Amino acid sequence: MLVIVASRNPVKIVAVRQAFGAYFEPGQIEIESVDVESGVGDQPQNDAETRRGARNRASAAAEVQPEADYCVGLEGGIETIDDHLMAFAWMAIRARNGRISEARTVTLPLPDAIRDLVRDGMELGDANDRVFATSNSKQKGGAFGLLTNGRYTREGVYAQALTIALVPFVHELYP
Repeated sequence: MLVIVASRNPVKIVAVRQAFGAYFEPGQIEIESVDVESGVGDQPQNDAETRRGARNRASAAAEVQPEADYCVGLEGGIETIDDHLMAFAWMAIRARNGRISEARTVTLPLPDAIRDLVRDGMELGDANDRVFATSNSKQKGGAFGLLTNGRYTREGVYAQALTIALVPFVHELYP
C-alpha cells in the first residue's frame, strides 16, 4: 500500500506512519512524502481555511502520485475565539478513488505572549520558538509539546486525528 504524505515535515510523516500502523501491518505500508502547496496562507487563520488547506494538500499529492492508495494532507491552523488564540489541525485522507475522510485535532489554547506575536504577523511555529527560546519546534513537539511538557506532542495529536480519519476506510459499517 502506497501512502503519500503531502509534506516533508518529519513530525507529519511519523504521525502518518503511526496512524496507518494502527490499522495495517508495517510491512504492508510504503510511505513517501512530497512537497505540495496548500492553496491557503502560510498560517491559516480559521477552521475553514485550515480544513481547506488539508484537503488541498491531499488532492495535490494525488495529482503528483496518482498511483498512491492514499494521500494525506495535514494542516495546522489557528483561530481567535473570544480573544483567545487557539491552535488545532485538520487531517484529510484521500483514497485513490477520490473519496476523502477528515478529522480535526483537539484545540489548544495558547498563551497571550504567543497570541500577541501571531497578531503582529508571526507564524505560530516562529512565535513558539521565540517565547520558549527554542528552534524549529514545528518539526518537533510543537506548541502541544511545549505547553504540556511533552505529555502531548504535535506528532501524537496528529496521529490520533489521522487514526480517526482512517475509520471510514477501514471499518465495515462504511461503504
